[in-house]
Amino acid sequence: MTQAAANSAQGVQARPGTTTEIAPPLLLDDAAQLDWSDSADVVVVGWGAAGACAAIEARDGGASVIVIDRFEGGGASALSGGVVYAGGGTRQQREAGFDDTPQAMFDYLRHEVGDAVREDTLMRFCRNSVSNLEWLESLGLRYDATMPEKKTSYPPQHAFLYYSGNETVPAMRGTHAPAPRGHRTVARGQAGATLYAGLRKATLEYGARAVTQATVRRLVQDRITGRVLGVEVWELPAGDARQERHAALNRQANKWRNYRSAKAEAWRREAAAIERECARPRFIRAHGGVVLSAGGFVFNREMIKTHAPRYARGWKNGHAGCDGSGIRLGASVGGETDRLSSVSAWRFITPPYSWPGSIVVNSDGARFCNEEVYGATLGHAMVEGQGGKAWMILDSRLRRQSLKECLFGKLWAFQALPAIGAMLFGAHKASTVAELAKRISADADTLQHNLDAYNAAAHGRAPDLFGKSAETCRPLETAPYYAIDISIGAALFPLATITLGGLKVNEDNGHVLASDGADIPGLFAAGRTAIGIPSSAYISGSSLADCVFSGRRAGAAAAAESTGAAVARTVPDESRETI
Repeated sequence: MTQAAANSAQGVQARPGTTTEIAPPLLLDDAAQLDWSDSADVVVVGWGAAGACAAIEARDGGASVIVIDRFEGGGASALSGGVVYAGGGTRQQREAGFDDTPQAMFDYLRHEVGDAVREDTLMRFCRNSVSNLEWLESLGLRYDATMPEKKTSYPPQHAFLYYSGNETVPAMRGTHAPAPRGHRTVARGQAGATLYAGLRKATLEYGARAVTQATVRRLVQDRITGRVLGVEVWELPAGDARQERHAALNRQANKWRNYRSAKAEAWRREAAAIERECARPRFIRAHGGVVLSAGGFVFNREMIKTHAPRYARGWKNGHAGCDGSGIRLGASVGGETDRLSSVSAWRFITPPYSWPGSIVVNSDGARFCNEEVYGATLGHAMVEGQGGKAWMILDSRLRRQSLKECLFGKLWAFQALPAIGAMLFGAHKASTVAELAKRISADADTLQHNLDAYNAAAHGRAPDLFGKSAETCRPLETAPYYAIDISIGAALFPLATITLGGLKVNEDNGHVLASDGADIPGLFAAGRTAIGIPSSAYISGSSLADCVFSGRRAGAAAAAESTGAAVARTVPDESRETI
């Protein structure tokens, strides 16, 4: 039976896009009544960082494991910068001369994390941070203490430890001395591929079996107890020429996603069409549990429009597998969702290193935040508080210095090229502040007043109204002046977005929670499919760190449920919603 035929039989209409269609659960009176094609103690849906960590931990707990991925594995993790947020006294921090503690890490993160997770969960995350990084190292991944000379959105080629959040911002650093906690996996280039390659290798070496180019589109559930018994997976037939075409299309889409976005989307649609035409169904039994770790939903534009419409014009930062399928699978059996409106928008303005010396103003010409904050903090303030509209104001001196940094500062291409494009082709220029205000349809008096107040702070005559550090405040007094559009819809300066909401989980074991707060038996979630550490606010490395933390938690609990081991091993201590 083809996917299209099954959709028709179940009353589910297949759309010609790239989003996985999720069907209602298959309800059974007895698991034995279904012809299962395979089985394992734990079935992991989604083979990115969270899924790999869940699979490895489940195998370490004595469970047999099958891990399933719609593509070839990796997801958004393999496309990421490979940064893991870790602290509390890692070896790398100590070698760099920083005396970090779990309490200091907790005190800082409590400001960023808010109420996304309980305080005891956050403290457990901090206490286990060192051991989780050491666990990654035990799998063959490497981390280093070399730091960049300046604060940056992503460290240069030979730097691997850096301030990856708001740790150095005066108003956010707290009572403890700032400590760098962004640990970039040692690699050439962006390190996500290296990080994932290590996790993939370990998954297979630990003995998990992988089923790739296979899409889970339905859960199987016990009609009486509500226990999740397994999954219905639609798999491309081995040996079919279209299977290799499907893999090639995904690789091409990933490679060119940032430079040929329209073509990448066409390749994704062709791959999805192959899935609809060629995939065949089979059922896989999960004796202990199913772990949903299929990423977020930034590629599901209907979910974005429904739950986070302010971010609909944002750049889709992730992988085609981030289509909300894991979240929708959990919701299909009564899983409760939360914070689906929570999206991280990355408006990084450093490097170039001089840009934080600018001022960022709204459509009226008024400043609204400290320009040296972390990029997602700035993006959140812009989208949520200013309707997604903002301008960055530079004078000729700052612009000249910024261009020099882009051309000769050894920046990554993904940092330098958008900045150069924005300054050369996306900026308005004027000889006076009043004329510049007119060009961007801002109030001239408001813009002049804000610029005057900022310049007074830069000269030391008054404190900066938004708490910018003295070393970052630079006078903007040399005409001509420039206004760069940094809005969510800026054509030459895309605003990358990722989703942060997901399924509510039991924070002690990763079980997906029903609307009444009870665990759904046999169902777990991890990574961006679940609510976790970064679900209120993202800082670089927090998502991958949470993938390790929540993936290991879910994998250990699912293994314990299948083998009868103590669930306490899960974390070593140092009504249904339609979506």
